[in-house]
Amino acid sequence: MKINQHYPRRARGVVLLALLLTLALMAIALMGAANWWAFERQRQAEEQLLFVGDQYRMAIAHYYYATPGPAKALPLSLADLLEDHRFPVPVRHLRRLYLDPITEEPFELLHSDEQIYGVASTSTKQTIKRAGFSPRYRAFEGLETYKQWQFSFSPARLGKAPALAPPKTARPIKK
Repeated sequence: MKINQHYPRRARGVVLLALLLTLALMAIALMGAANWWAFERQRQAEEQLLFVGDQYRMAIAHYYYATPGPAKALPLSLADLLEDHRFPVPVRHLRRLYLDPITEEPFELLHSDEQIYGVASTSTKQTIKRAGFSPRYRAFEGLETYKQWQFSFSPARLGKAPALAPPKTARPIKK
């Protein structure tokens, strides 16, 4: 018994055509989904870049203000942020060295006179976010590439470094 005897020749062609159309539509849908996933991945990497860049900026600021004595200094290397040996017990200003989430490579260091004052991505890829930044990142408004997003600490921009309050002396408790 032959299977093809039950279906006329035209019906077999229509089923094959419907199958091909279904496969073509599925391929188009998968291409759209792949584009959406790539966009979402870039958006998440962008958010991670803002977080990681800010971690470096805050660690550099913490290093600067933790410098013993009146003469403040910036770190000479990223290793100084991991373990600051200027104290009897090493201080950690940064938990670990982060990679650039966009390129998954080390950040470009921003330095002046061998002192590091910030980091920047090495990516020339176009940014997704160009407006609507929080006040902390207001300087990133309108910038077109990730390389232009520079996470830097500038004590001069913040004005005079705050004077440390003298330690409070213990007062005797009156009975």
